[in-house]
Amino acid sequence: MVPGQILARRERDGEAVLFNDLTGATHLLSGTALWLLDQLQAALADAAGLARELNAALLAQSEADAASGTADPGDAVAPQDMHALLHELHKMHLIQPC
Repeated sequence: MVPGQILARRERDGEAVLFNDLTGATHLLSGTALWLLDQLQAALADAAGLARELNAALLAQSEADAASGTADPGDAVAPQDMHALLHELHKMHLIQPC
């Protein structure tokens, strides 16, 4: 997050709407982008590490869905895809590069 930034957030159906008080912009984020933003707020990590963590979370969710009969296999996320998502969050002024 950007220092001094407050993000008002509403979530529904795996997506979130964020209002950025510094820019006055509202953004619709996917569940993956929201997960990434939450991870970045918790601790610094590199794109490859974030991709591994996300893939582990997707696998766990897929296994839970399969066990409950609601299987919807998630796509693995490559580090280059994570870089692209990080770039998009930066363009929206939601994160700053280290």
